[in-house]
Parts: sequence; structure tokens; C-alpha cells
Amino acid sequence: MISIIITAYKEAQSIKKCIDSFLSQNIKENYEIIVLAPDEETLESAGKYKKVITIKDSGKGKPTALNLAFMAAKGSILILTDGDVYAGKNSVNELLEKLKDKKTGAVSGRAISTNPRNTMLGFWSHLLTDRGAHEERKRLSKENKFLACSGYLYAVRKGVIESIPNNSLSDDAVISHIIYKKGYKIDYAEKAEVYVKYPTNLKDWIKQKRRSIGGYVQISKWFPENKGMRTFSKESSHFFKALSYCKNIKEPFYFIILVIFRIYVWLLTIWDLKITKKEFSKIWQRVESTK
Repeated sequence: MISIIITAYKEAQSIKKCIDSFLSQNIKENYEIIVLAPDEETLESAGKYKKVITIKDSGKGKPTALNLAFMAAKGSILILTDGDVYAGKNSVNELLEKLKDKKTGAVSGRAISTNPRNTMLGFWSHLLTDRGAHEERKRLSKENKFLACSGYLYAVRKGVIESIPNNSLSDDAVISHIIYKKGYKIDYAEKAEVYVKYPTNLKDWIKQKRRSIGGYVQISKWFPENKGMRTFSKESSHFFKALSYCKNIKEPFYFIILVIFRIYVWLLTIWDLKITKKEFSKIWQRVESTK
């Protein structure tokens, strides 16, 4: 049996598309769908599906909700995703196929941006998912090296993860590092697609990146022996390679602006975690334009 775990907050409408994207698949294993949310609207919307188990969490953040899910899930494989995304056809079977290898502890799906590429932020989302995360995960998987799962869709073996710190800014990265540290391989299922709406305004983009990059600063402290996918030096080394992704006269300018804002967010992250030492709740802010 597998457990499909969906964490959500104030996503009464998008949760329907998320659930439907799993129910429409011809999943080869018996499965349960668990939706965790702190708000009644989302739980009520998800509860209309007979197949769905709803759990009200404390509203203290996604890591706390995940820890609750780890205890409640009955499946031997956990599929983790969010209530504001939707899975592609056959994505679950693609993840399960990779887990036939008993040495594999987790498998990442592939995030696909639904934003139009002809806007600056849309271009950023496609560049960072296609040329960035996708190409890097393909390479690391082929070379049998550590890769961090995408929090938008991934699978883990139950029992390998019992809990994560409640102040984890990048829960997917923390889970990936714990699994790798226990001696398991992490694989990449590029056909296990998940469709994601990324921020559509600069304020929300900064919020999201400030949180995710902050997670990797935490990782460097919590797992100093593991080399993660994301560091400032690693990002810098790929900047100019990414120029080949540009297709028209506007996109190189969008790329240069992206470089400036990535540097800005890295500086903000250092300020948050190493100088002012902000609390989890101050950094983990809801990004409205992705809903």
C-alpha cells in the first residue's frame, strides 16, 4: 500500500485539482490519500472525496504537518506533494518503478512550470526548473551522486524518516539529506511530472527564494558532511552556461536581472539566519501568487 500525502493551507479550490490528478491515474498499488491542513475550508473541500482522509494540523508550518503525516500514514511508500500543484499522468507509477531498487530510499519527481515564458518571472521559473533543477538532477542521478528531492512531488520509504525539525525551511532537502545519510540512494524519475505555478510578482518571488535558500543554509549547518545541490558558489558556476537557454533578444536581459536578484536573496538569507537569526515563522511566509 502507498500513502499519498498532500499538505495544504487555504487551498480549497486548488486542492480539488490536486486530488483529481491522483484519482485519474491508473495506480498499480492500493493507496490512500491523506490531506493535512489547518483550515476548515480546505479540509471540507478535500473531505468531499470518499477516497480522501482529512487531518487537521496545528497550523505551525509544513514540517509539523509532515511529522503528523508520517505517524498517520499506513503505506510502506509515502508520496509527498502540495495542495497547490497537480501531478502528471502516470507520475505515481513512475516514482514506484524507481523504488523497486531496494537500495533507493527516495525518488524525486520533475517540476514543470505552468507560468508563461514570455514574462520575466515566467522565464525565470522555466530556466530554474528546466536548465537548473531538471538538468542537475538528471546528471546527479546518472552519476549516482546525492540529489535533493523536489518538494512538489517525491516518494520516500516509510520508516526511513520518522520526523524532521519543525523549523526546517526546506523540508524536502532535510528529508533528502537524512535518507542519504542513512545509506540509501536517491533517484530521479523525470517522467513523474508535477505542474507548478511559480510566483507572478517580485515580492512573492523574493519570499519564496528567501525561504528555500535559507533552507540550504540550514542544511550546511545540520549536515556539514553532505554536499547539497545548492550553494552560492555552485549557482555562480552555472550562471553563464544558462545563457544558452535564452531564445530571444529579451531573455538575456531577464537572465542578467535574475543573477542580480539571486545575489540579493543570498545576501538577505545570510542576514536572516546568521546575523539577525530570524525565527522560522518570520521567514516562512505564504506566497499568495502561486495559488
